[in-house]
Amino acid sequence: MGIEDQITVEESTEPPICGYTNAAPNTPPGHRTQGTTAITSLASLSNPPTSEKVASFLAGVENHIEPHTLTVENLERLLKTDVKNGLTGGEAARRLEHDGPNKVEGAQGLSVWKILLRQVSNSLTLVLILVMALSFAIHDFIEGGVIAAVILLNIVVGLVQDYRAEQTIQSLYALSAPTCKVIRSEQVTPIKAESLVKGDIVLLNVGDIVPADLRLVDGLNISTDEALLTGESLPISKHPEAILNDADVPLGDRVNMLYSASTITRGRGKGIVVAIGMATEVGKIAQLLRTNPNPDENASKLYAYWKRVKAGTRSILGLDGTPLQVKLSKFALLLFALAIILAIIVFSVSLWNVDDEVLIYGICVGVAVIPESLIAVLTISMAVGTKAMAKGNVIVRKLSALEAVGGVTNICSDKTGTLTQGKMITRRVWLRDGSMATVEACTHPFDPSSGTVTWGSQKPESQNELRSTAQLPPGARKFIECLSLCNNATVTDGKQAPTDDAAETSTTSTAAVSNWTAVGEPTEIALHVFAMRFGMSKTMVAQTNEVHLLAEHPFDSSCKRMTVAYSSPGSKLVEVYTKGALEAVLPLLDATDDVKAKFTAEAESLAAEGLRVLCIAHKAVENTVALKERREFAESSLTPLGLAGLYDPPRPETAGAVKRCKVAGISVHMLTGDHIKTATAIAHEVGILGSDLSAAEAANSTVPAAVFDALTDAQIDRLERLPLVLARCSPSTKVRMVEAMHRRGAFCVMTGDGVNDSPALKRADVGIAMGLNGSDVAKEAADMVLTDDNFASIVTAVEEGRRLFDNIQKFLLHLLVSNIAQVILLLVGLSFKDAEGKSVFPLSPIEILWSNLITSSFLALGLGLEEAQPDIMLRPPHDLRVGVFTKEIIIDKMAYGVFMGSLCIASFTSVIYTPMHNIYPQVIYYNALGHDCNAEYNTTCGNVFRARATTYATLSFLLLLTAWEVKHFTRSLFNMYPEMYSGPFSVFRTVWRNKFLFGAVLAGFLITFPVIYLPVINRIVFKHEAIGIEWGVVAACVLVYIVLVELWKAGKRRVGKGIIIHTQPAFGEA
Repeated sequence: MGIEDQITVEESTEPPICGYTNAAPNTPPGHRTQGTTAITSLASLSNPPTSEKVASFLAGVENHIEPHTLTVENLERLLKTDVKNGLTGGEAARRLEHDGPNKVEGAQGLSVWKILLRQVSNSLTLVLILVMALSFAIHDFIEGGVIAAVILLNIVVGLVQDYRAEQTIQSLYALSAPTCKVIRSEQVTPIKAESLVKGDIVLLNVGDIVPADLRLVDGLNISTDEALLTGESLPISKHPEAILNDADVPLGDRVNMLYSASTITRGRGKGIVVAIGMATEVGKIAQLLRTNPNPDENASKLYAYWKRVKAGTRSILGLDGTPLQVKLSKFALLLFALAIILAIIVFSVSLWNVDDEVLIYGICVGVAVIPESLIAVLTISMAVGTKAMAKGNVIVRKLSALEAVGGVTNICSDKTGTLTQGKMITRRVWLRDGSMATVEACTHPFDPSSGTVTWGSQKPESQNELRSTAQLPPGARKFIECLSLCNNATVTDGKQAPTDDAAETSTTSTAAVSNWTAVGEPTEIALHVFAMRFGMSKTMVAQTNEVHLLAEHPFDSSCKRMTVAYSSPGSKLVEVYTKGALEAVLPLLDATDDVKAKFTAEAESLAAEGLRVLCIAHKAVENTVALKERREFAESSLTPLGLAGLYDPPRPETAGAVKRCKVAGISVHMLTGDHIKTATAIAHEVGILGSDLSAAEAANSTVPAAVFDALTDAQIDRLERLPLVLARCSPSTKVRMVEAMHRRGAFCVMTGDGVNDSPALKRADVGIAMGLNGSDVAKEAADMVLTDDNFASIVTAVEEGRRLFDNIQKFLLHLLVSNIAQVILLLVGLSFKDAEGKSVFPLSPIEILWSNLITSSFLALGLGLEEAQPDIMLRPPHDLRVGVFTKEIIIDKMAYGVFMGSLCIASFTSVIYTPMHNIYPQVIYYNALGHDCNAEYNTTCGNVFRARATTYATLSFLLLLTAWEVKHFTRSLFNMYPEMYSGPFSVFRTVWRNKFLFGAVLAGFLITFPVIYLPVINRIVFKHEAIGIEWGVVAACVLVYIVLVELWKAGKRRVGKGIIIHTQPAFGEA
């Protein structure tokens, strides 16, 4: 596990953002140790600890006592273990059998059956299954087979897409600690992490992943990276001797605990396993994702059963999910009800004398009202959008989430690793003489040549090459020497070189992809990289000055500083360099009170910018043994050189992405576990707290989580606007924020990478996890995963979601216009009766299915591939309460449907009632509807079959034209892109712009002819026959339709419909 043989401790200069005050020399504030202070504090428990107290632990108090509040001795008795010798092999095996393996359940992903069930669980599919069953029941096998093929296509496309996404997610799951070292039966033994049991003694070293929740019992300068659990951006120093008084101390402040899935960044230590598997803090969060968030414990069994049945029914009908899913499911149920009503109308017209002919006609009308290809077109369009998202580094786990993200009104984002790079840089350097250096535009924190360095008010220059020391102000060289020499981090560029400091080549450019890597504490890496910007790496400085390390007093969390001493041959003087937290170095300085006050004021100024401040000091003394043996001697009478301010910089794309969100009417909120000053500084830098806010608004927009958590839901709802920045967040804080947004009617996206983000990811409308540095639990809870961990990719997802939403409206309009036209045609067709009084089909059932499934489907799919409109990210989010069926869409589909249905009726009646004796040689029974022409062809059906063919051709060609017309709801087809094309021939460029749609229209046009003219197929399958002069009727209907649609659009433009005015403010009130 990790670096198992390495016992060398990587030292650190990590200070807290605000140093400890009034602390004992070796004890952090707010904690008590196991020394005399512990004895006094333990008096409240037992004085001295008695066997009765331990017995009470063993009697069941274990579940109510937090390990961080106990002494190591009491914890040993409680868990019946021995810190020195560990458990015996037999006892460990017994506990493993009793408690189970050390595994967190929840990252198993979705099974194929669950993914399959998700494809079937919607109302439209269920309606199609019912229609299919009815078709087979009346022995209409052609229609039933076609509908079965449609259902199968819908399921297969969705299943394949969701399964591929799930497999991709599974491949991203990181491995937890596979092995660890434990003490068992007085021997150090490597075992699998899942074999750990409570009471095991675990040994940890630098780089190890903590395999379970541990109470630290021994350690040397140990610190852990708990960012995935707490959101803290930097490692946290741990203190085995500390005992905490409060059982409810936040996880990030439990300095004597090590938590599962965190990483040892410095030092080594030993701990007792106090929780395994689902009982760990990570496991508890995973459990939140698996259980009902609001169980009603007092409910009766009957009520609980009713709730399960109700929830299952809603799930099967698709009434739970994204706004589009719910809208379409309700729409499908409405269509089903309409289909039943239309069938009743058909049966009523026949005076309920329902024979096979009437039943087929009723089903035919019902089929006409249902857009059979809607789910297939929607699924394929989303699958294409998913591929586009994959190119934009976003993996979509659920197709429905792609559309849902387009309607987002609020984005709640974690800070560390999401908005920021997750790596430290030296942001500012302040020297004693007042000189100030600022690092800007650093895109690769480990690359010394990335970004710019500005001293004072000089004009910033791009640092494509490393600077020379000649460009440094007076006094800066000694400061930078301290950064290099008082440092144990290693920074390399990945090239094969004899030295570990390959940054000395002054030609390194940032034009190429950065391959720089670093090993060590984040703060030390940041300081070393800053020194390397001037060619002053540790190796180079040591070689140039001909010095070697004489003594080192490593960083210690009790004193919060590090000191090294270097000597050179032939010199009696030794150079001593010290760095550490200002409050730890300030008492050691040989400086006046004015100088100390000046340093303190400047440190407070840097801290106000959210920077972590280090003080750099130096002295030159004669070489004595005391330098090595006595730390207080080495660190006395130091000369202050300056201050260094460090922080985790934002990603270069973040500020632009936040700005685009604001322009698009989306409010961005930062929810982080980091310090409020750091969070505020980053929020200002990326634009979350922008210049558009007044000072009072900005102050109210930044709130500590403790203050927010103290508010009741009613108090939160009374706030004028929700905070834009929440600092020191716990998982429950993030969940409450999401719930508060829901109560305000917002549609929110939660992004995050840590285990602590998972409950909120699950509760949010769309959860987006980080793929590179995200935890397994977070990926399991998310709907989308960013493969590059880049916040800017979310904006790409939103844009793609909006494009998809626009296109869904377009192809919905197209499909429903066809359905409305067919329903009008068939209802009016009830009045066309033959000699026996039976209604004659103006269109046969197969003609209807062919139009809906073949002609319309590819046209709708082409509309689903339409490119995004230029103003797509300039509009506010669409109204989620209205969804895709806006008032404009509803009116348009009714108007176009009436136009199309009326013209189809006109084409049918024109052929039926127009004398054609002089055109066709055979006897024509015009003004007559033949005999039994619904079932098969006979000599009396020539007129009816040609009328059907004419009607079919008219319907097909009008559908082809409608596909181009609905590309824009208000602009004319002949002037659809005035920004790009103009002139009388611009229509040709318009129709050619979407090549897939152009091909679908061309194919639909060409395929109409074989359907009408192929012998046998036309009469037996489609129940129509070849036509001749009737093409004139088709052409006339097409021209009239174009005129009607263009006049309709002109009228909309006249009254200002569809004109977007981009003045609506962002949805920031939520």
